[in-house]
Amino acid sequence: LLVSKDLGKHLLEVEDLLQKHGLLEADISAQTERVQALNAAALKFSELEGYQPCDPQIICNRVNHVQTCLEELEELAAKRRKELEDSRQLWTFFQEMEEAEAWIREKEKILAAKTCGRDLSSVVTLTNKHKTMLGELGNRRALLHQTMKKGEKILAKKTFGSVGIQEKMRQVCLRWKKLEEVTGLHQQRLEDALNFFQFSAETDDLVAWLQDTYRIVSSDDFGHDDYSTQALLRKHRAVVEEVEKHRAAVLSLRKQLALLAPDHRQGVDVQIRVVEVEQLYGEVAEVAVLRTQWLQDALAVYRMFSEVHACEVWVDEKEQWLEKMEVPEELDEVEVVQHRFESLDQEMNSVMGRILDVNQVVQQLVDGGHPSSDEVRSCQDHLNSRWNRVVELVENKKNQLSSVLKIQNFLLEC
Repeated sequence: LLVSKDLGKHLLEVEDLLQKHGLLEADISAQTERVQALNAAALKFSELEGYQPCDPQIICNRVNHVQTCLEELEELAAKRRKELEDSRQLWTFFQEMEEAEAWIREKEKILAAKTCGRDLSSVVTLTNKHKTMLGELGNRRALLHQTMKKGEKILAKKTFGSVGIQEKMRQVCLRWKKLEEVTGLHQQRLEDALNFFQFSAETDDLVAWLQDTYRIVSSDDFGHDDYSTQALLRKHRAVVEEVEKHRAAVLSLRKQLALLAPDHRQGVDVQIRVVEVEQLYGEVAEVAVLRTQWLQDALAVYRMFSEVHACEVWVDEKEQWLEKMEVPEELDEVEVVQHRFESLDQEMNSVMGRILDVNQVVQQLVDGGHPSSDEVRSCQDHLNSRWNRVVELVENKKNQLSSVLKIQNFLLEC
């Protein structure tokens, strides 16, 4: 049993042989105690004085022979245990290498079947799974490194199986290197896909914002009075600020596109998409400028109407006063009326300034092609006509007062 050359053909068989060898060693250990006891008893016969049942030398020779046989048996047992343990170490190495190869084959199949996703969500999911696999790859790399060290130790012993060990290590190293290359390529493809879909998602968000903003800046609501138009103008200015803030994002699209992988950036659809975004932004910015002008024009119109209304109220009041006023004949009363006309002249100068401002605003609106130019011009003409009427009435009343005053001064001189 101890000189058997059967060292097992796989790990399970070696484990079975080691188990059997352990039983044999236990049996030898038990027999060793028995032999030692028997030898001790036999040697007593060689030490007897007087009658000796056997020649002492024969007893000693026999004891030495049995002891030598036992020691040889123990040496053979130790040698076989070492050989079996070396065999177990060898087949453990091969099994670990087979497990590594099986793991590599499994990951190769997974990588070969993997896609890079069809949208941002699927790419993120695949990227997370790939990160998990990279963690497994790191753990497996450490285990493989330990197994390789075991193989190098076996080779250093120069016992047996050196050729098979070297070939197995070479094969596994090549497959592992290829797996890492494929893993790196797949990771790069995932990163490229992630960048592309993130770029597409950001572009879609930008397009959606521009479309919503276009609907806002192209609104035909310009308010119905001074207050509402001012409120719309404040909101519009906030929108214009947002449009300006998004300018950098639109301008950076081409830079982001240039950073994408060639397969992604060279696609016709994505290039057209970038051009569409740039055109849409240009339209939004242009319409925003126009709406600013329209709101300002509307505000100017409402303020003009308000100013015209205020001037016409003053004109109504003075017109009624002038039409009802009768020129007095008494000197004292004439002087009182003259003082009133002096105050009226100051008011008329102030109102005249306001009317000139109205005329200037009207001219700007008309020259700018405002859609309400006819209405604005009509309002201007009506105000100017009424103003001229008041001026005419004032001149008439002043002439009448001047005539009365001359008559009164003549009478006084007489």
